[in-house]
Amino acid sequence: MIADRNVLVTGGAGSIGRIIVRRLLQRDPNVVRILDQSEPALAALKGELDDERCRFLSGNIRDKDRLARAVDGIDIVVHTAAMKHVDISEYNPFEAVKTNVIGLQNLIDVSIDADVETVVFTSSDKAAHPANTMGATKLLGEKLVTAANKYSGGHDIRLASVRFGNVVNSSHSVIPVFREQIETGGPVTLTNPRMTRFFLTYDDVAELVLGAINHTVGGEIFVHKMDAIRIEDLAEAMIDGFAPTYSHDPEQIDVVQTGRRVGETFHEEILTEREVSRTVENETLYAVIPEQSGDNGYLTHDGLDGFEPVSDVVRSSEKATKLTREEISELLRTEFEGVATQ
Repeated sequence: MIADRNVLVTGGAGSIGRIIVRRLLQRDPNVVRILDQSEPALAALKGELDDERCRFLSGNIRDKDRLARAVDGIDIVVHTAAMKHVDISEYNPFEAVKTNVIGLQNLIDVSIDADVETVVFTSSDKAAHPANTMGATKLLGEKLVTAANKYSGGHDIRLASVRFGNVVNSSHSVIPVFREQIETGGPVTLTNPRMTRFFLTYDDVAELVLGAINHTVGGEIFVHKMDAIRIEDLAEAMIDGFAPTYSHDPEQIDVVQTGRRVGETFHEEILTEREVSRTVENETLYAVIPEQSGDNGYLTHDGLDGFEPVSDVVRSSEKATKLTREEISELLRTEFEGVATQ
């Protein structure tokens, strides 16, 4: 699906976008265009990649004219650009709407007009039962993407969403925050010890996005099967693992509870109960078939090759089996070593 194709990654200089770019380059594309509003991040990535197949485009997804140029001649779009921080989006809700909703619709419109073949939108598990602005914008984004498969009219385009939780060591996860606090000798700030989260590795995210590109027939929400972690266990595992690196005694680094932030949830869900009845799975992915493809819907969907109806889904990080501290330590060690060698 990627070989000899032209691909655009929006937000491609961000922590998620850049790992997707690297995985795409391994699959022999013709061109990968990397669109990002951050000039320093683009320049840094350009220095790291040094690949003649890459094009580095400065631009904002709120600018529809810029997007129209960016998608010209493109076959596949992976859309990662977004406001992702819960607290920032909560304080600036309409800014989140302008980026996560209006910006997405801009991309949908220009992709249809440019005869793009496939668009994959990176959503969030916070779109399931959203409790904050960021989650609400992601849910609306999923709705826009699904509806666009009909909205596209006679254009032959497939649009799908991928929904995932926290990504190990991404810029909007808690892991870099904990690491910086450990480096300075603590304390490590924990909003509430009851909190649990789903986590993916960068490889999981790449597999999810590429799986959506390969499998979509239009309108689905793809979800990677994820591990869950207690945030308190994550903090303790990171203290044990990183404190000696910075010449600190793990026993001397305190964990301080600060209280839950506005818009923050205790646990996260990957699917709603309503979605489970429309969910199919393969070995690593769930796919939610669009509700709009039912008897009273407006989409036609005949199922996905290689997927079967689910037998059981653990929807909440509260109910999911949690990684032990030893397993968390191994996950962190493997992921940090992997990123360092890329």
